Amino acid sequence: MQATVDGFGYGAVTPVAAFLVASLGGGIGLRCTVRARQLDTGRPKWLAYSALSLGVGIWSMHFIAMMGFQVHGAHIDYDARLTFLSLAVAILVVGVGVFAAGYGAQRTPILLGAGLFMGLGVAAMHYLGMAAMQFAGSLHYSAPVVAASVGVAVVAATAALWLIMNVRGFLVSLGASLLMGVAVCAMHYLGMEALTVELMAPSSSTGSAVFTVLVPYLIGPFLTLFFAGTVLLFDPQTLEGDPAARS
Repeated sequence: MQATVDGFGYGAVTPVAAFLVASLGGGIGLRCTVRARQLDTGRPKWLAYSALSLGVGIWSMHFIAMMGFQVHGAHIDYDARLTFLSLAVAILVVGVGVFAAGYGAQRTPILLGAGLFMGLGVAAMHYLGMAAMQFAGSLHYSAPVVAASVGVAVVAATAALWLIMNVRGFLVSLGASLLMGVAVCAMHYLGMEALTVELMAPSSSTGSAVFTVLVPYLIGPFLTLFFAGTVLLFDPQTLEGDPAARS
């Protein structure tokens, strides 16, 4: 039987929290790339910080949003291996894109190629995270809507890499990070619109292992964002950006 799906089990709490975390990860990542462009010997370290912040921010956004996801008549659990594999995919693909942007000249082929790879990887992270769900049923997707969500991911990733190559001023980075948060959340919720759920054995309880599974999963990523943010606070030049190009 086809189940009723609700992506907003806690109202606006989860989408707002997901947007804020995605924006935070994007903002930290952008400021780290600003610092990386000012350096030669220390550039890999700052680009790695950027990749971690962006990848963790995107992944955390997904699973915070999933806290509000409910399938009526099903109790949802999450497979740990697939969940952490999706985190690894997010960091890896974002890392490839960030390093390509950090070391590549500002040429359109590099930007488009890296954006395509990164966007496909972010979409893969999303659908891996969805595959990690465990319940007595199966997931089905509308191919056109999935394709649209992948297209949004590619466009968002390409735009993010362009920002990484060009943004310098703190206020501009702040605005860019908010736009990145909107784009990543749009990709997630569009992907969720593609979903239908078939239940084999409806359960008397509806809910998910939010506090026993998802919250512990998020502790490590949040600590990573906290660490990256702390690094920024103790390096004022990262916040100030390029003195010649402040906004």
